[in-house]
Amino acid sequence: MKAVKITLALLISLFATNFCFAQTSTKETIKVWGNCSNCKKHIEKAAKAAGATSADWNVDTKQLKVSYDPSKTSSVTIQQYIAKAGYDTEGFAGDDAAYKKLDACCQYDRKKAAPKQ
Repeated sequence: MKAVKITLALLISLFATNFCFAQTSTKETIKVWGNCSNCKKHIEKAAKAAGATSADWNVDTKQLKVSYDPSKTSSVTIQQYIAKAGYDTEGFAGDDAAYKKLDACCQYDRKKAAPKQ
């Protein structure tokens, strides 16, 4: 009986420790330029490849809503992956070579985009 109590106490303390140190998800909105549903697929895929746990880009507002674990990735990393895919973000200009490879419908007016950093 004593061994059961000790085991139970250890399990509870282990669970409590993990719960206390669990990372909360960070949610953020990032401006990303693009035009269409193809852009949506590419932008969301790049964000998830960068470590976002969720990504939803709105074609009309050009806003990307992302959630991510800050111990695994960051807004900067997510924006860099999107820029490598050819899309300008509020912080990074898209890669020129990748932009030129985008479908014609995805080639948006880049005058509004952020300068290269």
